[in-house]
Amino acid sequence: MIKVIQGDITTLAVDAIVNAANQVMLGGGGVDGAIHRAAGPELYEACLKVPEVRPGVRCPTGEARITPGFNLPAKFVIHTVGPVYRDGQHGEPERLAACYRNSLALAAENGCKSIAFPCISTGIYGYPKEEAAKIAVRAVREFLAAKNAKDARMEVVFCCFSERDAAVYERLLS
Repeated sequence: MIKVIQGDITTLAVDAIVNAANQVMLGGGGVDGAIHRAAGPELYEACLKVPEVRPGVRCPTGEARITPGFNLPAKFVIHTVGPVYRDGQHGEPERLAACYRNSLALAAENGCKSIAFPCISTGIYGYPKEEAAKIAVRAVREFLAAKNAKDARMEVVFCCFSERDAAVYERLLS
């Protein structure tokens, strides 16, 4: 099941929320900063323990990592790094789709029955919202269709901060 809500992802009682993180995973602006503030300092400490794959990079673009949710209602935080948008011709669509696929796979591996996504890469990373939403919806639908019946029952929530963003997802899902 896929649904759209307008709200604050840090308040959702789901098994996992997805953090639109940066590669170092130590907090930042936007949804990343909000998740770190709501989860408490333990999230920062947990992220510090994620090994770097190269200097300053704990989670490369398109990949996902998981930590506990600490003070959040969600059991887990799945951190994924979306691409910085240049012009859509430098692998951005593939890397954005990978964020959704890899986050869903990590959620399934950890027994999650529900997951909430923010609008990945559409803030400071500059991805056009309509294009990003199309990629997100397609990637989630493909993942759920390709998985066995157990994973296909995972509830996926697109949690949009603005009413305008939520309307884009609603239209794409109808």
